[in-house]
Amino acid sequence: MKNAYRYLFLLFCSALTIFAFGQSTAPSLGKDYQLRAGRDHLVFASAQSGDSLALEINSTKHTLPLIRGEAKLPVELSQRGALLLIQHAGKGYRLYHLSARNDGTPRLRRIPMWLSVVPPLIAILLALIFKEVIVSLFVGVWVGAFIAGGMRIESLYYTLLSLFDVVERYVIQALADSGHLAIIVFSSLIGGMVAIISRNGGMAGVVLAFSRYARSPRSAQFITWLLGVAIFFDDYANTLIVGNTMRSVTDKFRVSREKLAYIVDSTAAPVAAVAFITTWIGAELGYIDDGLLQITEKTGTDLGLTPYGVFISSLKYSFYPVMTLAFILMLVYTKRDFGGMYAAEKRARETGELFTKRSAAAEEDMENLDPIDGAPLKWYNAVIPVALVILITLYGLIDTGLASTYGELLDAGLAPASQSWGAVWGSISALPDVGDSFLMKVGKLIGNSDSYVALLWASLSGVIAAILLTVGGRIMGLADAISTMITGFKAMLPAILILTMAWSLAATTEELHTATFLTSALQDSINPFVMPVIIFILAAVISFSTGSSWSTMAILYPIAIPTTWAICVAQGVETEAAMELLFNVISTTLAASVLGDHCSPISDTTILSSLASDCNHIDHVRTQLPYALTVGAVALVAGGLSTFLGGGWGICLLLLVIGLTVLFGIVRTFGKLVD
Repeated sequence: MKNAYRYLFLLFCSALTIFAFGQSTAPSLGKDYQLRAGRDHLVFASAQSGDSLALEINSTKHTLPLIRGEAKLPVELSQRGALLLIQHAGKGYRLYHLSARNDGTPRLRRIPMWLSVVPPLIAILLALIFKEVIVSLFVGVWVGAFIAGGMRIESLYYTLLSLFDVVERYVIQALADSGHLAIIVFSSLIGGMVAIISRNGGMAGVVLAFSRYARSPRSAQFITWLLGVAIFFDDYANTLIVGNTMRSVTDKFRVSREKLAYIVDSTAAPVAAVAFITTWIGAELGYIDDGLLQITEKTGTDLGLTPYGVFISSLKYSFYPVMTLAFILMLVYTKRDFGGMYAAEKRARETGELFTKRSAAAEEDMENLDPIDGAPLKWYNAVIPVALVILITLYGLIDTGLASTYGELLDAGLAPASQSWGAVWGSISALPDVGDSFLMKVGKLIGNSDSYVALLWASLSGVIAAILLTVGGRIMGLADAISTMITGFKAMLPAILILTMAWSLAATTEELHTATFLTSALQDSINPFVMPVIIFILAAVISFSTGSSWSTMAILYPIAIPTTWAICVAQGVETEAAMELLFNVISTTLAASVLGDHCSPISDTTILSSLASDCNHIDHVRTQLPYALTVGAVALVAGGLSTFLGGGWGICLLLLVIGLTVLFGIVRTFGKLVD
């Protein structure tokens, strides 16, 4: 299989090279217009009738006068050049690279849109072949930079420049994002906290405390699942807290790191995606609201729906998140696994090897985080810092949410009597689309919060608490505690490097408009009842290719929602059925985004799950993939059938029960018992 991957990769690279050499720099022809470049303008030659040509270039609309069938657009040439995404008359997209040669003449090259999926595919394929993520991601970013630079394979200078751009542009761009920096700092501080509570004996104390309840591999896995569901408010916090806390417990009962990483990863995003009060809710409601506004603008129809009401109504179609959470319990209850996970669990139980053997160099780099000699094994030395992280996260969400809501109330002319929590909370119901419902008010509050700020407050508090408990308990001196914290920072460095390269790769997919290509490829569907299936596949592919469920939702919601409604109206679908289709598509976009995120080795949450569980990243992806695809296939069928059968809570619950039965049958039939 590995040789097959290699041959496929070599064949793909050869085809790409031939294509790059064979690309003509002559004017590009098309059904709607011809395009050529002058020294200071682009010339669009069109055979259409009329006095003007309507175009959208890099999301900016232009209406150019047509004179004798030609329209000119002034441009500035540069030797590095720039990408131009052109859409004509709402039809297909074309991607061009425009630059200046050394003599000042223009160089115009059309970049086929399908090449936009090449960088992530190369990164993923290389990672699967060589099981080395950082280099694979680096090569993927390099390929993306080469394509975005106009594919100048004829020039050694620009080929090398695309290599240097990996660090100069894309890595720096990834690190310049405040959200990304917040995740890096939060992860580092959590790593420092975990190192301290490991060395001061707190984690060993937790294992002793959990031994009363976790008396077998099955109960250890169940407690891990339970904690994953309990910490529902944020997927990042969920992943790092549960993985680091339960690792010692599952190690004691010889549960493989691959299984731990799977449980951690597959409880974090699914529960955060469907819970009423999470850090996801603000983004989700914003995306849904954008889609509803698109319906109003494009069709003139006001559906009279609130984003939160739509979200609640769509939950009945959230088959993948619910089935994923239930599927984990099936595996735990039956003590069965299949595929690569069975091999990993069998290895752990029979040999005690909890993860695949590391290289000698990697073993040397591993820091010793065993309790220091004489450390008291007190569970509270670990539980207090972890509990503080959870509580401060919730406090931060409430505090930043209330501050943001206060500003929104001021902008709406609904200023409360004061900025106190009680005054702001009492005034929330006056905002549009909120009302007196407790859930609506809480949803608005959490939706307005700044999760990054809350996580930073929480991780810093956890580290400080761990240091105070360690020094105050005279377990270690202050200098040793700080040194241990820095050791924890070091342990997080490999994952931070992977995260940074994954974000850099995402920047190339954004620059090459990967999601635009994938979306436009399936946008012209015919049967409205097939839309949930099409959107499911499309969302999963985009999320898998970009490694981000949030960006997938941001891209698809404003397109999928109005498109679904327009197709239903055009084909005379009854209003009630059209509404159910709309709810299904909204829920499907969210669910499939999570599925693609689970399957993607370049996903940040997948990377963090590997990190928190101390599991080889590719081993985690390889063992999780069959499970995610199995649940995804059943969820796809259930979602597709639901609207054909009329939709509604009754049909959806029936299909959910049938789907869970099918999954249980798969586990019993294909799963092998792991003792």
